[in-house]
Order: sequence, then C-alpha cells, then structure tokens
Amino acid sequence: MVTAAEIEALFNDEPRSLDSAIYSPLEKVAIWFAVAVLTIVSFGLIFANELFWTDGLKPVVWDPIVKDAGSAGDAGYSPENTALYATTVLFCVMILQAIFRKMSLPADDRMMYALISWVILAPVLRVLEDSDFFNSDIDWLLISPIIHIHLAIWLVLTGFVAHKLASKWDGSTEDSDREKSRTVLFITLGLLLFLHWSLLYQPSYSTHPDIKMFWIILSFPTALYCLFFLIVRTADWPALTRGLIAFGSAASVLGVFHWFQFIASPWQQESGRLVESQPLWPALIVLGLPALVCTFLYRYGRDDARHIKLTNYQPGVLPAGITLKSWEDAGEKVSQHPVEQLSRKALMANPMVLAMVFGQLCDGFATMVGIDLFGYGEKHPVSDAVIQFGIGIADSFGIEPLMESANPPGAWLFAIVKAGLVAAIVWLFVEMRVERRQIHLRMLIVLAVLIVGLAPGLRDIGRLTLDV
Repeated sequence: MVTAAEIEALFNDEPRSLDSAIYSPLEKVAIWFAVAVLTIVSFGLIFANELFWTDGLKPVVWDPIVKDAGSAGDAGYSPENTALYATTVLFCVMILQAIFRKMSLPADDRMMYALISWVILAPVLRVLEDSDFFNSDIDWLLISPIIHIHLAIWLVLTGFVAHKLASKWDGSTEDSDREKSRTVLFITLGLLLFLHWSLLYQPSYSTHPDIKMFWIILSFPTALYCLFFLIVRTADWPALTRGLIAFGSAASVLGVFHWFQFIASPWQQESGRLVESQPLWPALIVLGLPALVCTFLYRYGRDDARHIKLTNYQPGVLPAGITLKSWEDAGEKVSQHPVEQLSRKALMANPMVLAMVFGQLCDGFATMVGIDLFGYGEKHPVSDAVIQFGIGIADSFGIEPLMESANPPGAWLFAIVKAGLVAAIVWLFVEMRVERRQIHLRMLIVLAVLIVGLAPGLRDIGRLTLDV
C-alpha cells in the first residue's frame, strides 16, 4: 500500500505553487485597480461632487439607504446598485483573501465558526431596525450595505484587540498562562461589548419611553455570561479566533434578547403599524427543515472528517507546494492519497458546506413562507424575477392565493431554485480541490455566500416572528 509521503514525492520535480506571501499577477491587478478606483472616486467627490455624488452615488446607493431607514422602510434594490454591490463583493473577496493570506491569518474550521457568529449578528441587528427600535440618528448604520461595513469595523477592532493583548499565550498549556489569557480577554471584550451596547442600544431606549424592560435588563448579563463561557470553552484556540467567536456570539445574544422584549411587549413603530400576530410556526419550518438536511449531511460525512483530521490534512486542500494542475494531471496516481480518499464525504460534514446549505435553504424557505403565506414582498430584482415567473406558472394552473392576505403563490419557485443551488454548492465543494495558498479564498467565498444567503434568511424569519 502506497503512503501519502510516497505519493507526494512524485511531485518533487514538478513546478511548485507560489509561496503564500507572494501575490499572484491577478491579485496585483485587482489590488492596484481597487486603489485606482478609490483614488478616482475620492478626488471625484472632492472636485466633481455633482457628477460623482449628486448624479452618481447618491441616487444609486445613499437614497435607497435613507429610504430604507425611514418610517416607510424596505426600499428595493435596483439593477444598478445590485450590480455595484455584487462587483464590490467580488473584488473584496479577491483582495482580502490575498491580504489575509500574506498576514498568515487562520482559515480553518474555528475561524469559520467565528465568522458565522458575525453573519448571524447582522440580521439580528437588522430585524431590530425593522422593528424601529434604534434611534433615527443611527438606524442608517443597520441598513445594507452599510451594516456590513459597520460590522466589519467591529470585527477588525475585536480581532485586533484580542490578538494584540492575548496572542502571547497562544499554545501554552500552563494554567497560569490560560488564566491570564482568559482574564485579559474577558475584561477587554467585556468593555468592548459595553461600548457596543452604549453606542447602539442605550441611545435608543429614550426613543421608546413606554418600553418594557424585563428582557432588556437580562440581555447584558446574559451576553456577558455567553462571552465568558465561550472564552473558557475555547481555551486552546488562537486569541484572534477566540475573541471573534466570543464577541460575535455575545453581541448576537444581546440583540436576540431585545427580540424577546418585542415579542413580549411590542413598542410603537414609526409607521404607526400595530403588531397583529407573532407566529412561531414559520420558524419551525424555515429553521427546522434546513437543520434536518444539515444533520443528514453531517452524519454522512463525520467519520471521514475525523479520519482526515487524524492524517493532518484538510479536506479538499492539496499538500503544501503542490499545484492544482500537477495534481489533476497525476490522475490515478493520487487516488490513494487521504485528500482524494476522504475529502468527498468529509466535506459534507465541514462547517463551510453545512453553513452554506443551511443558509441557502433558510433563505429559500423564509422567502416562500413570507411571500406566499404572509404577503411580504421581494426587494432584489433577480429574486423577484424568479418569483414573478413562479406566479405566472401558478396563474396558468389557476392556483389562487393560499391565504386571504397573501400574494399569488410564486416564491415556491424561488425555494426550488435555492434547493437546486444548494445541490450545486455541495457538488462543487465535494469535487473541488484547492492549493494551500487558496484556503483563504475558499473561506471568503463561503463568507460572501453566507452574507447573501444565511443573513437575509434569518432576517426574513425574524421579521415573520416579530411581525414587522
């Protein structure tokens, strides 16, 4: 039986992949292009403000944000800003993965868990904005795409503080070092969480003078407990990843407890709309069905995931220095390598794949339930085109609205499209192999998919549950 080392020895005479600290030509072009665009836009806003702002960015980007933050809310996306946002995301993924790789930032399962907690935080805050909780002076910070930039600043600040103050004890098994790390992280991140509460939540209480306070009073102590619990449970994690997951989770708990307060005693909304019902059963469908699918995938792949972890390889990631072209050209010669033998099933249980599957299904089911059963509308032009096509199919069969207050059924087609997208995602990740220098790219692609899948799905189910 051939060993992994013997298989890898076959590539000794093959061209080696670029060192992780070196930018590829495409990455250099992307970085310099982004610098050029930022420079041109900055000078344009200063010296040609009417062209760049009044007739350019303001009607496309800023006016929809202001409208969305107003009492009417829910400004739709246009083809122009949708294309702008999509292009920006692609460039951010390309540039940030190169920078993160050069900085040797973690790109493992632990970092994925940490980033997921921040993806969850975005819809938690967004739903509170939908309920008109936040002060009108700051609610624009919780509107897409500003909310993602806003939270990215918090994420960078949290990661910097955690790494700067506690990374010196990373890897230590001494009880005294672990206690120092735990104490420093809890105090500094606790103060940072208090700053987060002071800037976002505290000014908003005066906006609702008659607001009840039971769940709100419990929110901060519970968030602190969550912070401490995760810091303790992640004692063997790097300080950077440890700080990110602890703060992101604690901040999400803080926001969810404000959801509980709205469910228990809704506050007055700017639009004057009264909360009529707060059904919980949609959450069982929207969250339960994707959870069942993810449970099946995890059980299917968990054994191979454990085995490949014991071999010190990552599922889908080639051994260091080997290029993707050399690996593919080797054909059957690498079939006995652990990466080939174990990756397909192991990736089924990987948090990247599970998070994308859960997020896309959650978005699909939430959109279907919200539009077809509760009369909500779709903001994104591409998604709305799919839904309108579904309505046309339903009309051709004479299918009436499923509920009196609902729209003609059409979002069911969107859910089917999302399910097909999930199947394509799973197949792609199962078959895809990446070089070691590409693991940051893979992680950020997953993060982008979560931002456009999991985040809107959780926001939709949050709005359904709170009836906002």
